[in-house]
Amino acid sequence: MKTNMQETTMTLGSLFDGIGGFPLAGLCNRITPVWASEIEPFPIAVTKMRFPEMVHVGDITKLKGADLPPVDIVTGGSPCQDCLWPERARA
Repeated sequence: MKTNMQETTMTLGSLFDGIGGFPLAGLCNRITPVWASEIEPFPIAVTKMRFPEMVHVGDITKLKGADLPPVDIVTGGSPCQDCLWPERARA
C-alpha cells in the first residue's frame, strides 16, 4: 500500500461530460480521467482532442454500470441543452 498521498492516483468517470470540465479539473489535481458519457458530437470531439486516452462510453441511458471501467470518483455535469442556445427562446 502506498503511504505517500502524492503517489496515489485516483480515477474519474464523467457523466454529462460536455467539453470535459471535470476531467480537466481532475488532471489539475492528479486524478486520471478514465471514461466519459456524452451524446453531443462537438463536445465529444473536444474531449477526444484534450483527453485522447479517455474512453467515451456514449449515451447514459444505455449504460450498464457493471460494464464500465471502475473509477474512484463519478462526476456529473448538468444537462444544459436548454440553456446553451438562448436565441432559440427568442424565436
